[in-house]
Amino acid sequence: MPMRKITRRGLIRASFSTSTVLLGGCAVRMMPAMSPGSMQDGSTVGHLDQAHPGRGPSSSFVPDVDIALRATQAEVPLISGKPTLVWRYEGQLLKGESNAVTMLDDTSVGPIIRVRTGQKVRVRFTNSLPEPDALSVIHWHGLHLPEDMDGHPRSAIAPGSTYVYEFEVRDRAGTYWFHPHPHGDTARQVMRGLAGLFIVSDDEERALGLPAGEFDVPLVVQDRTFDSANQLLYLGMGMMSGPMNQMMGFLGDRITVNGKPKSAMVFANRPYRLRVLNGSNSRIFKLAWSDATPLTVIATDGGLLEKPLQRSYVMLAPGERIELFADFTNRNIGDALQLVSLAFEGTENVPVPAAMMSRMNGMSQMDMRGDALPIGSAFDILNATFSPTKSSSAPYQLPPALGVLPRPTPSAATNAAQPRRFEIDHRSMTWRFNGKQWEGDVSAANEQVKINTSEVWEFINNLNLGEAMDPMGMAHPIHIHGLHFQILERALLIPELQLAYNTVRDGFVDSGLKDTFLLMPGERVRVLLSFKDFTGKFVYHCHNLEHEDQGLMRNYQVT
Repeated sequence: MPMRKITRRGLIRASFSTSTVLLGGCAVRMMPAMSPGSMQDGSTVGHLDQAHPGRGPSSSFVPDVDIALRATQAEVPLISGKPTLVWRYEGQLLKGESNAVTMLDDTSVGPIIRVRTGQKVRVRFTNSLPEPDALSVIHWHGLHLPEDMDGHPRSAIAPGSTYVYEFEVRDRAGTYWFHPHPHGDTARQVMRGLAGLFIVSDDEERALGLPAGEFDVPLVVQDRTFDSANQLLYLGMGMMSGPMNQMMGFLGDRITVNGKPKSAMVFANRPYRLRVLNGSNSRIFKLAWSDATPLTVIATDGGLLEKPLQRSYVMLAPGERIELFADFTNRNIGDALQLVSLAFEGTENVPVPAAMMSRMNGMSQMDMRGDALPIGSAFDILNATFSPTKSSSAPYQLPPALGVLPRPTPSAATNAAQPRRFEIDHRSMTWRFNGKQWEGDVSAANEQVKINTSEVWEFINNLNLGEAMDPMGMAHPIHIHGLHFQILERALLIPELQLAYNTVRDGFVDSGLKDTFLLMPGERVRVLLSFKDFTGKFVYHCHNLEHEDQGLMRNYQVT
């Protein structure tokens, strides 16, 4: 059937001709241009009404690693010329091995915290942000923690306050990360620079002899927009772009790696371990090597795979991590190699079949998109150059077996025959799970689970025909706090979306343990979860941070 293309971002640009727009029943003000040195905020969702009073250290907890960590404002030279005003975490090691805390030079990203499974960790987090209403809290993304250590929005503290996190590392070796999680202000705080890596090692990983030290390289990939004075721009970038980014998720016009644009790295002629985090607010990447060399995947969110996998490309949504084994042994000086994001379709701006146009409120075809880097476009991420070196060690061979995954079997789930269902839709400019938005501490009847059980959950990304926004769906990265899960099944429920889906489907690495996954428009994904060790309230949400701030987040209660 003939298709007519209608884009949500184009619709927003076409629809907003005044200085305000209603979002979830609240007036959203288009932010005017601001002077260099300030960030165009555009924040619309109110901060929490009451800050958490903070938490002190426990006298009974004896840490192996003790860290002072504060969120603060700083100027860093990200681009040639005037320094950029950012928010960042600054860490100081109080107790532990010397490499437990590493600050990265001249960037907002970091620090990198390195620990081992079984260690007890204390982090004394102080909110030193310069705005009096900028509540903040740290979420330890991917770690299995008690509810009061996980970073629930209700634990957000005011500037000047301290919250002491104390926990035992129970997770497998892997690449985890930490970032703010105050409801209504997460996206802005991450955009300003607040993000760090939390790297866990264990005996199973060390036995493999994987590349280590300087050959174990973290790559935090994000998109940003800078003004002519090198200052970050966020939502208020003009009358149309502000609300567009707020409703759909921020897209910048430059790609940064470890906080820096125009990224280039020099590699030796030897194997490397590359830890790639998509730390963007909403941008999705289709990772590949520019010369079509296959990507060798050795780990995902929850650590090592059972065996290495090769992919021509890998899809990476916000919050997801992937670890790559990259053997540069035979590379020569002058070789051109880039880590790139390939073109893809289907995550938004989905073509509307002609037969469905009668249900589209009479809207005509529009394509007024003006993003400097539109979602799904192709671009370079990292330029790699090579410096041959001699090595006295024998050539490294990646083992055929990597790790043993601790997974339950689907038949062990209490609801294997009738999965718990979570449907995402969009009504009246409001994102929803099962028709509901964020309600603070509230969890519904279908969000109650029992400790020491396993369940199958299914997430469905519905079409929204008849809505002015997102008529054919938009991709959502789904993150579930407090645990890892395995993906059992993906199924595309809307045949009309198959062609676009085919441009991403081979890039999903679903065989490992996950805490975040990409849910495409019209797709159903079933996951198997186990609830153990900790009772309490944890959140699940869309990791498109603007969607999360708008209320596409709910609690689940473990009893």
